[in-house]
Amino acid sequence: MYSIIGISLAIIAVVSIFLVLLSLFMSRASLNMNIYIPGFFANILDFFYLPIKALFHKYSDTIKLDKWIVSLKNMAHKSDFKKTKHRLLLAPHCMRALDCPAASTKYGIECTSCGKCIFTKIKEDAERFNYTLHIIAGSSYIRHIVKKESADGALLLACNYELNKVMRSLKSSDIDTYGVPLLNDGCYTTEIDYDNLIKVLEEFNE
Repeated sequence: MYSIIGISLAIIAVVSIFLVLLSLFMSRASLNMNIYIPGFFANILDFFYLPIKALFHKYSDTIKLDKWIVSLKNMAHKSDFKKTKHRLLLAPHCMRALDCPAASTKYGIECTSCGKCIFTKIKEDAERFNYTLHIIAGSSYIRHIVKKESADGALLLACNYELNKVMRSLKSSDIDTYGVPLLNDGCYTTEIDYDNLIKVLEEFNE
């Protein structure tokens, strides 16, 4: 009896390791090519995320891991996101000017279009492409936003770690997500490739 249990556990361990390694390979490859069943591989990496992240933290770079996973998820979600009708545009407050005069609410920063940072343009773009913009100071804001808005899609602007985190949290809310990574990480004066953002907005507006 115990030998059968031991053999079964060994088989499960071997299969799990194989699937994780294959999923990591596919996630890295997704940066440069299309991957078959990307959602399956993304789910594998989500399930084993914490132990994989611990290994990357010790032997590699966790930034790479989140970048690969976000790439997989974008590939997996792209078709469904394109079908969404009521979309949010969730952006991090770290992109705003240090002397931003906008007030903060439980739904995020209320941009006043003062012209001091890129959010003046992004706010106009969100309206032009029919997105509801929320500038948030953390993932805890999303809970209030989701309750307020009847959205079926969310375009996310953030570092890859936050993109992956929010994609996982919104998965249970039946909101399709697509992420646009920032050019740099940090708590303030972060930047986004504005031309790429417009390209993504136009692509999903077709």
